[in-house]
Amino acid sequence: MSKIDCLRAPELLAPAGDMECLKAAIRFGADAVYLAGTEFGMRTASKNFSATQLQTAAYFAHEKGVKVYLTCNTVPRNDEIVRLPEFIKKASISGIDAFIVTDIGIMNLIKKYAPECEVHISTQAGITNYAAANAFFELGASRAVLARELSINEIVNIRENIPQDKEIECFVHGAMCMSFSGRCLLSNYLTGRDSNRGDCAQPCRWKYNIVEQTRPGEYFPITEDENGTYIFNAKDMCLINHLPVLIRAGVSSLKIEGRAKSSYYVAVITNAYRCAIDAFLDNPSDGFVPESWITDEVNKVSHREYCTGFYFSNPKESANIFNEGCYIRDWDVCAVVISSNGEYVTAEQRNRFFEGDELEVLEPHVKPYKVLVENLCDENSEHIEAAPHPKMKLKFKCSRRIPPDSILRKQK
Repeated sequence: MSKIDCLRAPELLAPAGDMECLKAAIRFGADAVYLAGTEFGMRTASKNFSATQLQTAAYFAHEKGVKVYLTCNTVPRNDEIVRLPEFIKKASISGIDAFIVTDIGIMNLIKKYAPECEVHISTQAGITNYAAANAFFELGASRAVLARELSINEIVNIRENIPQDKEIECFVHGAMCMSFSGRCLLSNYLTGRDSNRGDCAQPCRWKYNIVEQTRPGEYFPITEDENGTYIFNAKDMCLINHLPVLIRAGVSSLKIEGRAKSSYYVAVITNAYRCAIDAFLDNPSDGFVPESWITDEVNKVSHREYCTGFYFSNPKESANIFNEGCYIRDWDVCAVVISSNGEYVTAEQRNRFFEGDELEVLEPHVKPYKVLVENLCDENSEHIEAAPHPKMKLKFKCSRRIPPDSILRKQK
């Protein structure tokens, strides 16, 4: 692996499925966010942003010095093309910084109707070599989001063979598709929901058995263990311990997957990667390892078993198949802080908790710490033993000043 002359701080790119997620990403350290409008994005399950909401989001992000990238990365059919010019013009007016696209037809329309916006080529385009990356750059793209099937050595080779002023973006965390960079039709066949238009039903996560045609009702498991098999079910990617390799490889942007995830997920994962990146850049030693509290954070959100994808080995060697259909969920968000005056913390409830519970506090760029719930009261200062109602306002005694929007959580 070649060495680059100097370490460039990479962009940390976080997902924003809605305005709450966008604010969480920005508060917890994202340099840029990616989101979708009401059409042409690869996540219809997310709330996404109307034209008015997109303008509000771009203004809010830019006030904080954060860039906004709009996904326009579906694979459109003929009857959809007529709607694209107006969509592109409205998105451009909203103030976004770049479009993320797959289709070269859409790319040409963006050049015509929004020439001031940058174009990033989506991972859906399946860029696996520098010739493909350079072809897109020659067409006017400023960034290539590389296919997730690449090894770190292949990424280094791409970086060495593209113009220095062009950018490459790589995924570092989140769900992995069992198909080639998302080009999958399994959902289409089984449910009629088009995975290439953001409507994937994720049948790769389902549990399968074989039924012989003349024996209906008799199921023969394709057994991997006593629980059956999930032969298409990929583990989640996690590169929290390998960021120095990516930074030294010259990756311009480190991308967190998850536009369908919660604001809590966005906050925790963005914060962990922000702290890890900053710690390495402060002390870029060869043996750098993030502090244990940082690496522990990625286990405090709902996730599948983790792996490192294709970066360091063939997935078959590390068995990137998750044999359980469910997520690992070991922590609950209890409340979000509204205010704190050094005597009491006022918060809004998310999940039930009790007086006497010890809660962990997550605030940006700080090692999590614990507080004891004492003298728990409702918003009328009436003493209560538990906080049972979603969104209820409450307060409890606490001498520590906790910043607004900090998250209170506990282990199950």
